[in-house]
Amino acid sequence: MQIASTLDGNRASLSLNGRFDFHSHRDFRAAYEKALEESGVREIEINFRGVDYLDSSALGMLLLLREKAESTGKNVVLCGLQGTVKQVLDIANFGKLFSVKG
Repeated sequence: MQIASTLDGNRASLSLNGRFDFHSHRDFRAAYEKALEESGVREIEINFRGVDYLDSSALGMLLLLREKAESTGKNVVLCGLQGTVKQVLDIANFGKLFSVKG
């Protein structure tokens, strides 16, 4: 999986591309830890537009990010959900745990 990070004011965006699975954990953690370290960031947006697959370890990574973000006063937003990825996140009720944008 490839991750493109951008910083825009108080929002850090992580655009994911490819398979979001266990093999992505180091890269994903490194990307979101940079966003967590930015004192001006209040929102971390995870863009799934380029993701064609995710597994249960990806769900765990998102939950860990949410926990760490909340402990630093930041909000995690999921966006670009479509197809199978959207179905998996819906079944897991992630819409109740995360803010979701179209």
